[in-house]
Amino acid sequence: MIRGVLASLAASLLLAPAAEASISTYDIAPGTTVGGLPVSATVTFTTSTDDIKISLTNLQNNPTGVIQNLSDLAFTLDTGQTIGTLLSSSALLRTVNADGTFTNGGTASTGWELETSGSGLRVHVLGTLIGPKHTLIGGPDGSNLYSNAGGSIAGNGPHNPFITGTATFDLQVLGVTTLSLVNSATFSFGTTEGNNVPGIRSRVPEPSTFLLLVSGLSIVGAMGWRRRLSA
Repeated sequence: MIRGVLASLAASLLLAPAAEASISTYDIAPGTTVGGLPVSATVTFTTSTDDIKISLTNLQNNPTGVIQNLSDLAFTLDTGQTIGTLLSSSALLRTVNADGTFTNGGTASTGWELETSGSGLRVHVLGTLIGPKHTLIGGPDGSNLYSNAGGSIAGNGPHNPFITGTATFDLQVLGVTTLSLVNSATFSFGTTEGNNVPGIRSRVPEPSTFLLLVSGLSIVGAMGWRRRLSA
């Protein structure tokens, strides 16, 4: 009986698709401030063969100042890569008017760039051709207005348009595998370099084939235990 189950498990593992990606998610600790103002953000990294996909979201709605906007994301990999190519990026463009209303301009390239950062990589907008425009702003208030927005956001020509919603980035990073994980992430805010906030890893799902193996071995172990009890 157990041999039959093992044979079936082996066949399932052979037929099952290999784990296609690993996921690392980082958030900012609740209560974090930059320049005396609250900030909140989350990022998810999905690693597959020679590729990293990033989904970055500013969770701080109705900001007061541009210092609450994301302008940089740095990260390191447990497989050590420091060189990559930005294949594409996209986000929703948003112009915040002087009265706190806003106009969306459609989905477009973020204008952010990828570069080596210490022992890892970073995507950033400061120092690019588009910056200091295209920092990543959070959503409006419950009335669909940026009612708290001060002069660095509302009607600010040099800073508008912003990007909003979830900004996505697709990176080619040679040597990354389906088992590679991001082992640190740092969020940066505002239009001046150095407003850095370390991320806290919140979720690292296991590859699907590993879960299948563990589940199968658990079933076999339980069957063996039952046979010993009935002997």
